[in-house]
Formats: sequence, C-alpha cells, structure tokens
Amino acid sequence: MINSANQADSAKRRSELVRAPESIVFSGDGEPQSPESIVGRLNSMLTAGDLHPDTYSLGGSVEAFERRMADELGKEAAIWMPTGTLANHLALRRHSGTNARVVLQEQSHIYQDEGDALARLSGLNAIPLAKGKPYFTVAELQEAMRSSVTGRVLNPVSAVSIESPVRRQAGQILPWDEMQSITHICKQEGIPVHLDGARLYMMSASTGVGVKEYSELFDSVYISTWKYFGSPFGAILAGTSEFIDGMFHDRRMFGGGLPSGYLATALSMNGMDGFVDRFSESLTKAKALFANLNKLPGIEIHQFEHGSNVFELRLGDDINTDQFVESLLDFKIVIPWLKSEWPLPLLHVNSSILRRSNDEIVEAFTSVLSARL
Repeated sequence: MINSANQADSAKRRSELVRAPESIVFSGDGEPQSPESIVGRLNSMLTAGDLHPDTYSLGGSVEAFERRMADELGKEAAIWMPTGTLANHLALRRHSGTNARVVLQEQSHIYQDEGDALARLSGLNAIPLAKGKPYFTVAELQEAMRSSVTGRVLNPVSAVSIESPVRRQAGQILPWDEMQSITHICKQEGIPVHLDGARLYMMSASTGVGVKEYSELFDSVYISTWKYFGSPFGAILAGTSEFIDGMFHDRRMFGGGLPSGYLATALSMNGMDGFVDRFSESLTKAKALFANLNKLPGIEIHQFEHGSNVFELRLGDDINTDQFVESLLDFKIVIPWLKSEWPLPLLHVNSSILRRSNDEIVEAFTSVLSARL
C-alpha cells in the first residue's frame, strides 16, 4: 500500500495529470475539463453569441437547453436541475403523490448516497431490492408489489426507480429485455417508473439501443449534464408536459432555483455537439486497445457481460497493483485508485483515449509490466 505521505504527493500529481491535455484518463465518463478549457469554451460561446442569461433558472440558455433535451429524449418537456440528487428526488416525490412506497435497487445512488432523503424530506419509504446486485428481476418486483397490498394496512407501491448503468456496480446495466419486462409490468399496474439514467448515453453506446428507445419505456428520465457534457454541474429531468408543469416551484422550494444557470447549461449544450460520435469512436478504440493489452503477460482487461464504458483491470499475483497504477503516471496514463465499493481497479472509457494511439498506450503498459512490479 502507498503510505499517506506518498499518497498525498500522488494525489497532487494525479490532479495535475487529469487536467493535462495530453493525458489518457481512465476515470469519469467525459473528457476531463480544466479551468483553462472551460474559460476557453465560454469565451468562444460569448464571441458566437451563444450565452443567454436566465432569471432564477427560467428562460435564456436554461430554457433552450431544456427544449433541446426534451427533444433528445423524446419527451414532451424537460426541466434543468442543479444536481441529479434533486432531479431524482423531485421526480419520485411527484410520482408518489399521497402514496409513500418507492421500489428501487439496493445498490442505487438514491438508496446508498443520498442520506435517506426520500424519507427525511418527503416522507417516502424506500424499498430496496437486489442487495449487492446491479438490478432486480421482474419476479422480485412482483413480490414487492404483492406484499405491499396484502398486509394489514394497504400500502401500494407509489413508484419504481431504476438506475442504469449502476455506478456502484462498475457501470453494469439492466439488460434491455429485463428493462422492457419491468416497465411493462409497471404500466400494467399503473405504477409510474423513473429512470435514473445519469449515464444514459454510455448505456446507449454500449448496447446499441437508442437514447429515445430507452426513454420511451419510462414516465420520467434523469440524465447528468456534467458527467460527460463538460459542464461543472447540472442535470435534466424529462417527462410529460403535465409531469414537468410547475416543477420549477418544487425546484426553488428545495433550494435549486439558482439565480444564474445559463453558464452551466450553455456549456452542456456546447459539450453535446458531436458527443455521441466522439464517444462511440472512443469505445470502439478502447475495445481494440484492451484486446491488445490482453495479449500481454500478467494483465487482463475484463468486459462485464452487461457492462457499459467501465472495464475491470485484473493483474497477476506477482504484480503490485498500487505500484503498477502509480508507474503508469510516468506515461501520463491515469487509472483511479481502488475504492472500497469494488475490489479491483476500474478503467472508465472516455474521449481522452483519442489523444494518443493504441500503440503508444500498449507500449506504456508493456514498459511498466516489464519492471515486474
């Protein structure tokens, strides 16, 4: 293990390399942004007349972005939110109405990373399914529905939330057939179903199922607009016009009616331009790269059966993982440190992989492996 002093030095070095324009960064879904790159993009948009101020997140570039995203997702309307946490919360709050039981994955961001916000802020009871797994099955959902209406007190499911890809499960996704079955059951039962699709574009590129095709299955959809569109923050929540109507009041009630959101939304629109093509090219390049890396001794880049843009790095027992990852920094290749929620290093594919040839990247891995760390 790297000691705390060396880890602090490494963290500083990593931070600098992540922002370097020539680095390959196997972390995050979008091309890494630096203060310089963001200011440069804003200056270009200012010159082009593409920055239009809003008033407390109404009008201007915010409204233009909402219209564009509603069209992208095939929904009637959309509303911009400063965070995905707020988008998910307000969606489930509105869907639930006077009922209070929300079914979701035990590994979902809503259940694991939002501090019981559903219960504490909106009186909603989260029912977690599929403990330690990426997704629940139709059978598990049907059992949860059955048990909610057969107890001493009638307490029907008010909404179902599906996260896909699942961040805590290395970006694994709910398979298309299973997703169709689950949403079909929900529609039959008259239960609103919400997609936490923060990384929806990653899932679409990985499966070949269109963004609109995914969106069509759900009553509401959230996507992140900062994870890969090059904005410092922001999210979109989309649904029917009736669902979105007046939600700006809820947004402001929860402290999300920012007085000025146009810079973030303008950056998101700018980052969307050409994103789908760049990411598809990146994923294709990554798969060819990983096939070549898998020919090297002591290394395997594992693709999950139902994976997205996240791959598992498996090293031989005689290779020190910490030192291996650290040594790659000398070649300006950044791999995330191990995290408690996953036992092996994970490689996240984004467009930074387009900065250098696969031959150069393979040569760097070969040099580090030859040291037999």
